[in-house]
Formats: sequence, C-alpha cells, structure tokens
Amino acid sequence: MSAVRHRRLTLTGSITGAAIVALDGTVLTVAQPTMQKDLHASFVEVQWTSTGYLVAVASLLVFAGRLGDRYGHQQVFTVGILGFAAASAGIGLAPGVGWVIGLRVAQGIFGALLQPATLGMLRATYPPDRLGMPIALRAGAIGLAAAAGPIVGGALTTHLGWRAVFFLGVAPALAIGVSALAIRVPTPPRAAVRLDLTGACLLAVALACLVHTLVGIPEAGWTAPVALGCVSAAAGGTFLWHERRTTCPLVPPDVLGSATVGSALAVLLCASASLFGALFVGTYFLQGALGMDPLESGLTGLPLAAAMVLSSPASTVLMRRQGARRTAVGAMVLLALGMLVLSRVDQASTPLTISGGFLLLGVGFGTVMVTATAVIVRHASVESAGVAGGLQQTAMNIGPALGVAAATMLVTLTPTGPAGGPHDRGLLGTAAGLISAMGSTLVVLAAVAGGGALLALKLPGRIGDAEPAVPRQGDRRLPGEPDAASHGITTPRSP
Repeated sequence: MSAVRHRRLTLTGSITGAAIVALDGTVLTVAQPTMQKDLHASFVEVQWTSTGYLVAVASLLVFAGRLGDRYGHQQVFTVGILGFAAASAGIGLAPGVGWVIGLRVAQGIFGALLQPATLGMLRATYPPDRLGMPIALRAGAIGLAAAAGPIVGGALTTHLGWRAVFFLGVAPALAIGVSALAIRVPTPPRAAVRLDLTGACLLAVALACLVHTLVGIPEAGWTAPVALGCVSAAAGGTFLWHERRTTCPLVPPDVLGSATVGSALAVLLCASASLFGALFVGTYFLQGALGMDPLESGLTGLPLAAAMVLSSPASTVLMRRQGARRTAVGAMVLLALGMLVLSRVDQASTPLTISGGFLLLGVGFGTVMVTATAVIVRHASVESAGVAGGLQQTAMNIGPALGVAAATMLVTLTPTGPAGGPHDRGLLGTAAGLISAMGSTLVVLAAVAGGGALLALKLPGRIGDAEPAVPRQGDRRLPGEPDAASHGITTPRSP
C-alpha cells in the first residue's frame, strides 16, 4: 500500500472514530427523557446511563493508550470501534434500563480503546512536522459532530424514538472497523514491554472515583462525595509513587516527567472546564431566563460549533507562523473574553451579542484544543503516542465534569430570590436572579481560562521547539516516503 493511501485511510478512520464518539455523547442528552418514560425508569437510573459511560471511559483511557503502544494502534482501534458499534446496537435493542446501563458501561470500555488510538495512529503515520492539519481536521469533525448531536438526536427521537439515536453510528462504525480488519499495514517490531497492571488499576480507581465525585456534585452537593474524593486522592498519590519506582511504568518517563506535556494537559483541562461550565449555565439562561426550548437553545449555540470547525484548520497556520505558545495564549484570551461577554447579557440583550459571545468561545476553544493536542502528540515518541493520546483524552473528559461541578457550586452559592434573599438560591430562583448568578459564575470561569493562558506561556514557542534536533526512535518513515531533507525542510533547534 502506498504511503499516500495509507495516510488517507488512517485519517479517515481517525476522524470517523472520534466523530462517532462525540456524536454519541451529545445525542443521548436529548433522548434521555423519552428513554425514561418508555422504559419506566427512575431519574437516577437514567443518569447512570451517562455516569456509567463516563466512569468507564475516563478510568481506562491511559491504559488503553498503552495497549495501543504495545500491540499496535490499528489493532486496538479495530477492537474499539467494532465493540462500540456492537454495544450501540445492543442499547438500541435493550429491553430494560438495566441492560442500557450495562451496555453503556461496555460502550465506555470500547470508547476508551478507540479514542487514544485515533491519535496514536496519526502520530505513527505522519511525521511530527505534518501532524498539525490531521489533528485540526479531527478536532473540526469532533466540533461538528458535537454540535449536530442535539439537533439530529432531537429529530430522531421525535420521529423514530430514542432507540434510533443509538443506531445512528452503527453503520459508519462497522464500515470503518471492517476496513481496518481488511487492510494490513506493515508495522515495525515492538519491544515486549511488560504492562504495568498495578499502575493501571491505581489510575483507574483514582479517575473513576474522581469522575463519579464530580458527576454527583450537581445532584448531591459537595458534602456527600467527600469520601470518594479522598479515595481518588489516595489512589492518585499512590499511582505517582508507584510510577517513579517501577521498571515498566504505565506512563513512560518521557511523558510523565515532561514539562511540555504537563503544561499542554493543564491548558486543555482549564479550557474544557471553563467552556463546559459556561455552556452549563448558558443553557439554563437560554431556557430558564429567555424561555427557549431545547432546539432553539441548540440553534442559538451554533456559532460556537461553526467557529470550532473553522478555527481548527486555521490554528495550524497560526502555529506555523506564531508558534504554539502565542497561539494557545491568544486562544485562551479569546475564550475568557467570550465568557466575559456572556456574563453581561440579560433579557434585553440582542441575539447578535449572545451569538458573538458563543462565537468567541468557539474560536478560542477550537484553537486551543488543536494547539495543545498537537504539542502533546508531537512531543511524544511513537512508542508513547498511545499513552499521550490517552492523557489528552483524559483531560478532555475530566475537564467538562470539573467545569460543570464548579459552575453548579458557584450558581448555588449565589442568591437568586426575588429580593436576593438567602432562602431562594441556585438554579430554581427567578429569571433576574438566574441572570445575576450566571454573570458572577462566568466571571470566575473566565478567570480559570485566564489561568490557562498563563499556563500556555510554558508551551514551546515555535513548532519545532518541543522536538529534539535528532529524530527519536520510532519516528520512522513509511515505505517510499521521502524524508524532510529531500523537501528542503529544516527542523528548528531549541535555543
């Protein structure tokens, strides 16, 4: 198989796999009320259809990435996407809510296998200096799928029922999975590195408890999940202690001890936490204060999705010209500015002002997601690409849960009664009170985005600054692929 064809197939599989997972996460939201009614389920049971998935996927992402490094990303990707398709079809045929919850957990396990592999395959296929555009196209597809989810899910649920939502991605997932099975690409021999099962278990416990704690805060408050949070902290601390002493760590030293990777992950965490926290309170504003229905509020937020799709490829050009540091700092500033604009809106605000705020959010988040992801994936060697992809996906899963939990706390601490009294608090107060609570919450979230801008100052200045001058082991060319020198490309050296 030619190098060009292999790259196209890899890019298609990576984009499709990432988009299917993103679409599945957003279409479920609008289908849950209908599912609850049809299956005669309780509210808690329906919530577990989301919580079970989040806990499973977040706890296994890094280990799944390591499996890809050990056994091959294409193989792990194939298992993940075929398993995801099978679990989705099973949910569509499930006779009761218990089956739905169990299959959603299985879907999360296969999703954990799938997501890091989409980045690992790109890292193994493209040279480091050509990774920007593939990652940007993948990010744009995620943004488009996430935006289309509520609209497509609402239409399917209304006309065909909630089961149609889960059948939506089965056909494309099967097509990509079968193609991956049929096409064999020669891969270089891999070292037989022992898998760190102890580290994988410790990290899984830490992340599972953390996600469960964060997801439960909006309903149970901050006091109930304290015990789980302590377990998470203890398991996380033990994991770090174990990783520094074992001979075959789950997270290799070039990733665990990298200041560049750590900074990029922290930037992603701040960006996703602030954005999804803002979207959480923004949705309550659009539906609670302005009286929009779910479809109208989804359409109002479309500028955010459009900006994400358009800014993703543009960010690649910015990185080449300005470097990752300036691009990420500017993106985080735009993200913070969008939140400050939305913090000033009220019932008299024009649609242009509201759309402008969402537009700034989309440009900022789309740009920083591509930039930070490119830094993480480019900095990692091929042998650690799966782990790096797993860490990136973990940040993108923990961040939203953290942002929603923080936004919930901030809103409920703000008086929203008719006269600002202490007995009418949180999201159940008047429209005026809700607007006041949203404004102060968004200011705090803008400060979080500002903190992310400070962290982005630690990213490499130019596109080659995070790469060593000498190619690392694993940065291999595909058969027939010319090297950089034959094209007159030079790799900048770090100062």
